Amino acid sequence: MVMETQVTVNGEGQTDDVIRWQRDMSFLPTVDLSIGDLRMPFNEEVKYCILGISVTLFLIAMGILVWQLYRYCSQAPKEPVDDLLSSDGKPAKTGDLHTETQRPNVKVEKLHEDAQRLSHCLSMGSHVELPSLGNQLDEEVKGSLRFSLYYDQLQSRLVVTVLEARGLPVRDFSRSVDPFVRVRLLWARHDNEEEKEEQSSPSLQCLLHEWQSRIVKDSSSPTFGDQFSYSMEEEDVPHTTVRFEVRDFDKFSRHGFLGEVRVSLCDMKISYPLEVLEDLQTPQKDMVGEVLLSLKYLHTLQRLEVGLLKIRALPQQSKKDQVRLYARISVLCNQFKLRHQKSTAKTLCEVTVFNEVMMFTLPDPQIRACCIVVSVYEIHADRKSAKRLVGQVTFGKGKRSEDEHWRLMMRSICQPIAKWHPLLI
Repeated sequence: MVMETQVTVNGEGQTDDVIRWQRDMSFLPTVDLSIGDLRMPFNEEVKYCILGISVTLFLIAMGILVWQLYRYCSQAPKEPVDDLLSSDGKPAKTGDLHTETQRPNVKVEKLHEDAQRLSHCLSMGSHVELPSLGNQLDEEVKGSLRFSLYYDQLQSRLVVTVLEARGLPVRDFSRSVDPFVRVRLLWARHDNEEEKEEQSSPSLQCLLHEWQSRIVKDSSSPTFGDQFSYSMEEEDVPHTTVRFEVRDFDKFSRHGFLGEVRVSLCDMKISYPLEVLEDLQTPQKDMVGEVLLSLKYLHTLQRLEVGLLKIRALPQQSKKDQVRLYARISVLCNQFKLRHQKSTAKTLCEVTVFNEVMMFTLPDPQIRACCIVVSVYEIHADRKSAKRLVGQVTFGKGKRSEDEHWRLMMRSICQPIAKWHPLLI
């Protein structure tokens, strides 16, 4: 009885172990099933939606790729960068420019594309000529100016009298005009006739003095009666030109140009007062000097470097040691002045050396639409007097020789390009 009971007990214990082991083994498939459900907890509809979106995005990407390939194959070949330097639209020869050494590689392809886009925004002319102010005139030049000239030999003085103007045009918006006359004395250096014939550029002139008449309000035929005088030797009279600029006074903006009259004293007998009546002509700028500038643009740093190297001007012998020059370089964008820098003042001589570099930070959109103005002023060292504008050089749309310098700068890679430019007034 004891043995049977023990066996029974052992049999019951083994039965409990078997049941417990079967229970543990039955738990594993349940765990595997739950892990599979966690990996993809979506129903069939969501799965098909995700698959449809993936196929749609793939088709869109393929369509964009095909469209880009079509544009690339159908695009016309671009003109080479060398053609931008030709003045008449023909390709430039390899030997025309000393800066051309080798063809650009792939690494600088983007820089040449930027230069090409900028060059097309500028004018393609490259020959040098003195620009006129006719584009600033709202209408064609009308009217006339009466004045008198007289050289007093006893006192060695030139006397200029502004008498009156007739038939001046009025402004459209106000139907009125407030005229005044600015008088400038320009003196040209005496050269031999052979040198004049060999000279291809305009002669260099010196601004001796300038005056301004009184302003006559609301009159198209004003009477001035202003007289000005200037001490001058008799041998300098034939090389002097008197320039009368008739302008319209504007209190809130730039004065308007109505016309000008130029009189050369070389063939005029003014030993007695001589009255002259002349029709107004389109204003022209005079070359009063030359400026040697260097330009360099760093594409990676988006920085423009303008180097003021030398200024060539005709100094007056009587005031040669008293006059000092300095330059003001301004950056304009859409006629709005962004920033400017000023050089140090140097004593005026025939060739004034500066060797200064001004740096301007200009992003890519601004460098495509910017305009650089170099203004040269003179001041007197012996007294505190107001500065006087000697002349200006402008880089921007519509300029010709300046644009050629600009294209050379954009075409070069981290190399300054130097060039002489006429200083105009």
